[in-house]
Amino acid sequence: MDNVRTRVLAAAMDLVNGQRESDYGTPQESFTRIADMWTAYLGYEVTGRDVCIMMGLLKAGRLSNGHHQDSAIDAASYFALSAEVAE
Repeated sequence: MDNVRTRVLAAAMDLVNGQRESDYGTPQESFTRIADMWTAYLGYEVTGRDVCIMMGLLKAGRLSNGHHQDSAIDAASYFALSAEVAE
């Protein structure tokens, strides 16, 4: 099936299963590390799942200013990763 949604999800799949894990560590490691820094800065607990969701929302906010396929791909990636980090 070749349509926009399939291409966006395939690109997101390539991102989350590609080079980034060897560059930044597993999603659990990477997003927990970020959550720890955000927790220290904000003064209340932030989880790795929270980081994924908030990064996805950042990308959604950018999409409100017009279509940018890279932001749609990134948002799909972050939301998919939030499901994994939550487990």
